[in-house]
Amino acid sequence: SDYNQLGFNLRANIFQGGPLQSQSLMKDSYTPDIIQKATRDPKDWHGRRTDELGKWHQKNAANLNVQKALKDKYG
Repeated sequence: SDYNQLGFNLRANIFQGGPLQSQSLMKDSYTPDIIQKATRDPKDWHGRRTDELGKWHQKNAANLNVQKALKDKYG
């Protein structure tokens, strides 16, 4: 049965799981000082202010919700 096959596979250690240590391509490619300098500024993202972009998305979502509610109520 499926239960016995699953038990056999678990005993045979076919499902070994993930590696004990994770590897990062960035950590392998660069020296530690480059990684420390690469901290991201959440307020400045490619020259744009994320808070302004976030405010626009919030207003846009609220506007779409209001438009949908008005359409459902009044047709």
